[in-house]
Amino acid sequence: MIRLTLAFLGLLTIFAAQAEPLVIRFGVASPSYGIPPGFAGGAAGVAHAKRFIEEEFKGQDVKVEWIFFKGVGPAVNEAMGNGQLDFAFHGDLPSIVTRANGVRTRAVMAATSRATIYIGVAPNSPIHRVQDLKGKRIAFTKGTASHLPVVRILAAHGLKERDLKVLNLDAPTAQAAFLAGDLDALIGAAVVLKFRDQGQARLIYSTRSAPTFTSQSHITVTDAFATARPDATRRVVRGLVRAARWTAEPANRDEVISLWSRAGVPVKHWNEELAGEPLAVRTSPLYDPFITTRLQQALDDAHRFRLVRRDFDVNGWIDRQYVDAALKDLGLEGFWTAYDAEGRPLPGPAGVPPRGATPPRASRQAAGAAGSPLSREMRTALRPPAR
Repeated sequence: MIRLTLAFLGLLTIFAAQAEPLVIRFGVASPSYGIPPGFAGGAAGVAHAKRFIEEEFKGQDVKVEWIFFKGVGPAVNEAMGNGQLDFAFHGDLPSIVTRANGVRTRAVMAATSRATIYIGVAPNSPIHRVQDLKGKRIAFTKGTASHLPVVRILAAHGLKERDLKVLNLDAPTAQAAFLAGDLDALIGAAVVLKFRDQGQARLIYSTRSAPTFTSQSHITVTDAFATARPDATRRVVRGLVRAARWTAEPANRDEVISLWSRAGVPVKHWNEELAGEPLAVRTSPLYDPFITTRLQQALDDAHRFRLVRRDFDVNGWIDRQYVDAALKDLGLEGFWTAYDAEGRPLPGPAGVPPRGATPPRASRQAAGAAGSPLSREMRTALRPPAR
């Protein structure tokens, strides 16, 4: 009788476990903005706002939980290392640090790329070029996606991080410190343009002609989740690819920029930042040679600047199967243009980049061009899910 009771209780436990909804925990290396909350994270931000991922699980007992981190990349790393996240949207350096520290993850989709980095100084500052920053006070958040671009820019102009007085500040604090006169220069993305137009900053440098100095962001998933939930992993990535497709449609450009502007960069500055460039270039999901080269460069730089100690195989870390499946499911195998290591469009079918295309280490320092418009007409937009 006792055995029967125990067996019955065991079955109840199994049924109860099966009845529990699947919660997919998606970490975002950004604080949220506005009501309802949102973030300017490329197609991932659009997927969140338009519920593309949730639509993939329509009719199923699945909940997608979006978790925003004010501590950005390093905070996401800690959460992934503690088993508190399944997916993450974060920059190349934080995602590399996570993997180099032994956390088993897979890079399943490229998220954003080529965002311009600007350097501004006070209008009456004697600083006119990057070399003039020697001994001056700057700030960025160490260990985040902005870390490597800064040290690359400095290195290209004969400076090292130790040649300056570097403060470890988050972006809002750095902006306030700059306006208060406590920093000699402000380094950031398009938000610097806002201070320029307000007469509070003068631009001395941007990476418009040197996109290899910028960072890229990625979607990663823990190996444990991908192994235990392969179908859920496939659906999440397919939702993100659908969002990337919708984002790339020119008819949706104004709405996309309006969504991104909620994070604090006005629409006019987004338009200046993206002038003449299809959004498909910035938000392509492809791990093409340009993106894989940038990832390898990020790992090499992280070693060079002693930000990580362990090495790993970048091509082995990238898992293209989910994007490949999404492109096939959605009929998008020829939609995005793939770019070579130097940023030139590759011939042949777009969206089918060569396997193992990471170039040898000797060529990884080559600077890439900013890219060119898509090679074919955009197709009819995939409609976003009903709200």
